[in-house]
Amino acid sequence: METQKQKQSLEIPRGIILTAKTLQFFSIKLATRFAQNLFITPIKFKPPKREKEMLDKSISSVITVKALKKDICVYQYGTNKQADKKALLIHGWNGRGTQLVTIANMLMRQGYDIVSFDAPGHGKSPKTKTNLTEFMASAFEVEQQFGPFDLVVGHSLGGMTTINCLKDGLKAKKAVVIGSGDVVEDVIDEFVQQIELKPIISTKIKERFESQFKQSMQSYCVHLAAEKVNIPLLIIHDEDDADVHYKAAYQIKKHSPNSELMITKELGHRKILGDKKVIERILQFVQKES
Repeated sequence: METQKQKQSLEIPRGIILTAKTLQFFSIKLATRFAQNLFITPIKFKPPKREKEMLDKSISSVITVKALKKDICVYQYGTNKQADKKALLIHGWNGRGTQLVTIANMLMRQGYDIVSFDAPGHGKSPKTKTNLTEFMASAFEVEQQFGPFDLVVGHSLGGMTTINCLKDGLKAKKAVVIGSGDVVEDVIDEFVQQIELKPIISTKIKERFESQFKQSMQSYCVHLAAEKVNIPLLIIHDEDDADVHYKAAYQIKKHSPNSELMITKELGHRKILGDKKVIERILQFVQKES
């Protein structure tokens, strides 16, 4: 199963790993800076064919996230009909606003208009370094300009964004998080392991982040944020997720007062977004009376 997990994860190029390890040999400080820069620099991937319909049929626009002074691309999908509900979809790291297309199509059939966006540095949005706080600022800007939303669906970092935003005042009646991380420090630890550096690098990155943002990383811990989210929450995660360990889902569920949990197998971190049983479970959740 480990081999399958490795295939499901987006591999970091071997050349980058060798550069990081070489820097670590000569200087922990230089290796820390290199790793931190890598951690906050998204990689843009070409959208697969299955996303073409959403790209072609969406009304796309560019808005400025005022809190960041950065532009992002926003997609309005399904606005050619009189919908009585609206959903916000938030992609994950290295993702795109059209990545949740299968979920979007199902929600459209249920009478939702769909709004999604390319987070800073992602998709058609201009290249830039970014992080969780910028995903959150973008979601709030989209809510201000295109909301309010009845439903929010977030994948991976988008799931972390969803729950933190709900804690901080984003309005919704229900939310779904798929493959969400939990503790930011754990995400950094997993990344440092991926690039084969020593644990001290992870510690130094955390120290640099907290110094730069003047805020503890613990303040963005998802399970702590979930304690303050009272709307119905569906948490979905795969046991074979090679990017985010599924223990995060159990921890979020434990602390969420009004939540449901679905654990899948052999879908990994991205295939889960189009799985028939997952789509059916989300459908049941959104149809259920609150």
